[in-house]
Amino acid sequence: MKTLLRFVKNLLKKFVVLKSTKPTLSNINLLIIRDTFSDKSTIGKLFIQGEMFCDTLENPWKNNVRNISCIPEGEYKVRLRLARESATRDYLHLLVQDVPDRSYILFHIGNTAKDTSGCILVGNGRKQDAVENSRLAMDLIVKEILNLGGENINLIIKNN
Repeated sequence: MKTLLRFVKNLLKKFVVLKSTKPTLSNINLLIIRDTFSDKSTIGKLFIQGEMFCDTLENPWKNNVRNISCIPEGEYKVRLRLARESATRDYLHLLVQDVPDRSYILFHIGNTAKDTSGCILVGNGRKQDAVENSRLAMDLIVKEILNLGGENINLIIKNN
């Protein structure tokens, strides 16, 4: 029993050292460059810390009207949002904050514009008016953001 206790204590000491030496970034930078526009959707690419990460799908631009339009180009703060904060999402996702005249703009799982209601869908792969492998893309984004510290997330959205 004493040997096991000693082993656990040593393991905990190593964990504290590893945890304290992990570098933390002051900001996590997300960039969406929208590049494909149709009357049904807006498709783009999401970059994390300057590296292309996945595809995005949003509603087409319809003057920022709630539930049917993508949000305006611009700069936004983003935060992780827990499943328990949502009535509809049972997984960790992202909340875009301070969007003019809008609220609850999320990064979440979905494949077509009918799944978005004004939010940003993510996917690994794209087709006409759709993204693919959305659940995998969302999982990878959340893991990357957590790996980068999970806080101070900035989003810039640009139309190409």
